Amino acid sequence: MTRHLPHARRRPHVPARPSFRCCVCGAPWPCSPARLNLLHAYRKDRIGLRIYLAAQLTRALQDRPDLDPGHLAARIVYWVPRTPPRRP
Repeated sequence: MTRHLPHARRRPHVPARPSFRCCVCGAPWPCSPARLNLLHAYRKDRIGLRIYLAAQLTRALQDRPDLDPGHLAARIVYWVPRTPPRRP
């Protein structure tokens, strides 16, 4: 029988270093849950989100010099929408 621990669902989807894959699901970071969580956490501070992601990109470039910098930038930073969604 598999037990579902309540805290397991709340583990943050953060990057594992040096692989820069998600610590929870193993997908390339930021995975879909991480993106949703980041958009929610920085919903009123889009500039702060971009600064945080730029810092993560810097770490990824240091940890993964074997990966294409343009691909890493697209994966880590450029997914953020330019403008927040409009509310009705």
